[in-house]
Amino acid sequence: MGQDGVRFGEIDTSRPHPARIYDYLLGGKDNYEVDQQAADELAAAAPEVWISVRANRAFLQRAVQYAVGTGVRQILDIGTGLPTSPNVHEVARQVAPDVRVAYIDNDPIVAAHGNALLSSSGSTRIVLGDLRDPQALVDHPEVRQVIDFRQPVVLMLIAVLHFLTDEEDPARVVATLRDALPAGSFLVLSHATGDFADRAAAQAVYNKATASMNLRSRAEVERFFAGFDLVEPGVVQVPFWRPDTPPPARSGEIGFYGGVARKSG
Repeated sequence: MGQDGVRFGEIDTSRPHPARIYDYLLGGKDNYEVDQQAADELAAAAPEVWISVRANRAFLQRAVQYAVGTGVRQILDIGTGLPTSPNVHEVARQVAPDVRVAYIDNDPIVAAHGNALLSSSGSTRIVLGDLRDPQALVDHPEVRQVIDFRQPVVLMLIAVLHFLTDEEDPARVVATLRDALPAGSFLVLSHATGDFADRAAAQAVYNKATASMNLRSRAEVERFFAGFDLVEPGVVQVPFWRPDTPPPARSGEIGFYGGVARKSG
C-alpha cells in the first residue's frame, strides 16, 4: 500500500499529488488538470513558488555535482518525483559516468515513466516505495541491486520530508536511513519553510492533495542532519548554497532550506 491507502500500481487522478504539482510548476507535462488547478492555487497564494521550485532544482544539481565530485558513486534519491531533465543520474554522470542511481517514489505515475530513466547497464532503478517505512526501502531487493550499503552513498531527500507530519516522525525516518549508510556517505536535503512569509494559504492547497504540507523552521530542518557533519555554508535558503550563478530576483523570499552533510567515521 502507498500513502493514503493507494495501492502501488494504481494512479489516483481524483486528487492532486505533490509530485505532479511540482512537475507542473517546473513546466513538465506529466500532470493532470486537478494538479494544475492545485498548482495555480498555490501560486496565487505564494507567487514566488515559481522561482522557488526552480531554485530548489538548481540546488539539487549543484549538490549532486559536489557529492559525486568527492568520489561517491552511488545515489539513493527518495521522493524523486517525475523525470525532469537533467535528471539526477544525468547530472551525476557528467561528473562520473559510472554512478549508480536508485530512485524511489510513492506515485505510480513516476514508475510509469521509469523506462526513460533506466540504462542498459542496469545501473539505474526506479522503485515504488513509502518513505514512512524507511527500513523497507533500504531492504528493498531492487534497491539492493543498485546500491551497495557497504560503500558510501549520496542519500537525497529533496523537497519530500515536508510531506510527513510530526506524528509520522520525519526525524526517525532520516535516522533510520542514516544508520544504514556507511561513513563517507552524504545527506542532501531540502525542505519547505514558512520563515519568510505566512504560508497558511499555500498549506491549505495541500489539504486537498494526497499529502499535507508541513512547513518547518531552519532549526527544525537542521535537526534532520543529526549524525552528519554539515558542509559549508550549512543550512541556508537553496539559492545561497554554493551558487554558481547570480541568485535569482526575490531570492530572499524563496521558501526552501537546503543543506549537504557527510557522515563521518
